[in-house]
Amino acid sequence: MVRTLSEENYLKAIYALKRKGEEKVSVKIIAIYMGNSPASVVDMLKKLSAKELVNYDKKSGADLSSTGYSAALSIIRKHRLWEVFLCENLGYTWDKVHDIAEQLEHIKSEDLADKLSDYLGNPKFDPHGDPIPDKKGNIPKKDKVLLSKSQLGKSYRVVGVLDASTLFLEYLQKLKVNLGVMIQLEELNAFDGSMLVKINEGESQTVSLKFAQNIWVSPA
Repeated sequence: MVRTLSEENYLKAIYALKRKGEEKVSVKIIAIYMGNSPASVVDMLKKLSAKELVNYDKKSGADLSSTGYSAALSIIRKHRLWEVFLCENLGYTWDKVHDIAEQLEHIKSEDLADKLSDYLGNPKFDPHGDPIPDKKGNIPKKDKVLLSKSQLGKSYRVVGVLDASTLFLEYLQKLKVNLGVMIQLEELNAFDGSMLVKINEGESQTVSLKFAQNIWVSPA
């Protein structure tokens, strides 16, 4: 079944919104997420419904069909594999790969995706720590907690980011925070939630609550 770039972006959007726990996703929420008008969202949902990629009801909202879910996972798999390739083979930093991968994810060939995965050693996580579905749609899991929920005095390893925006990733680059970096929470400021942390055994420094709420860590 041929899918347009716009249709694939909607499938990804519904998948991402569903991951937040909604049983069905409303037109209004999709419109805000996509930056489109509710009318254009309804038109797209009708097209996707006709292709049996979504189940749409104007009262309860939209959900992915089994076919739509598989399609969304395939697109996400390609996106994250390309991010790994761009970082590991072409020297891009993790704050530069998302927009390029957004273009490459729409290449239709599943065979190319399989060969790319094999070439990269079948990675389970992308440069931001997000899981890469395998070709059967299985999604790897990793024990992790937000730094804001970590324990004082305990050492953790950075395993991902919640906010993958360019601004945040560039900020992390300045702090020399990447996947695998060790962070120890030394002190918590009860007034504003800011934290005193030690990064890779370097000098202690203060980071904001927002920083801590967007870093996934795993016990070292």
